Amino acid sequence: MGKRNKQLIPLEKSKRVIYLDRRGAAKGHKSAAAFFGVLGTGCLGYFVYQLIFVSAGSGFFVIWGLMAAGCGFLSVFLAHRNWVEKVPKWCRRTIQILFGMCLVLFLLVEGLIISRFNAWPKAGADVCIILGAQMKESGPSDVLQRRLDKALEYLNENPGTVVVVSGGQGGNEPVSEALGMKEYLVAKGIAEERILTEDASTNTWENLEYSAKLIDKDRDSVVIVTNNFHVFRAMSIAEKQGYRTIEGLAASTHKGSLLNNMLREFLGVMKDFLVGNL
Repeated sequence: MGKRNKQLIPLEKSKRVIYLDRRGAAKGHKSAAAFFGVLGTGCLGYFVYQLIFVSAGSGFFVIWGLMAAGCGFLSVFLAHRNWVEKVPKWCRRTIQILFGMCLVLFLLVEGLIISRFNAWPKAGADVCIILGAQMKESGPSDVLQRRLDKALEYLNENPGTVVVVSGGQGGNEPVSEALGMKEYLVAKGIAEERILTEDASTNTWENLEYSAKLIDKDRDSVVIVTNNFHVFRAMSIAEKQGYRTIEGLAASTHKGSLLNNMLREFLGVMKDFLVGNL
């Protein structure tokens, strides 16, 4: 009986539990390492694609290269269990919680952005405001031309609607965005007297703030024309500025640039929220 009791001492069981726990942790580290490895490879591929094939108006796409480097570092770090276990447990838990919170926030904001992707207004608006984007020597950039072409659809269907073209001149632009847009619309058959010009703004907040001086934002029904990824933020800013009756008109986006623009727009929404623009 004494021998049997000796054999039932939970020493071996205790060792086995500890051993299984370490194996589970190692498996989790390997899964996380594989996840960040795949994510980093995807980011690197997209960065190269943007660099070679997509004509971008800014260098924001470089962030994908930085994300690839960060994911690569995390993948290598997590693949070495000894390195991970040197980090205090409380620190690991804090990082996991913050990562989870950031992921939930990102998905929530992206969901709000996507909710306005197919915005199309009612007929008969008083004013149509086209938000500016880069003008090139050859004419409107792809982003801006898509806004203009979508606005043309609405203006041709609603001949009583006045249009405001809004955008100043950047250091890399041959003319102001407003002037370039006006010339494009006139060339497409829109009467010059229907077009109001706002050529001092440098961002979305100023686009809408300065355009409001040309119209009656308390009484006029207003359609805001911009690309699909930008409609949510533009309309939120307009509401913050006191536009009474607004609707969005979503233009398309180059498919190869969509991920880049969605990430950039997330940061734009967060910036405008923090400074009180939303």
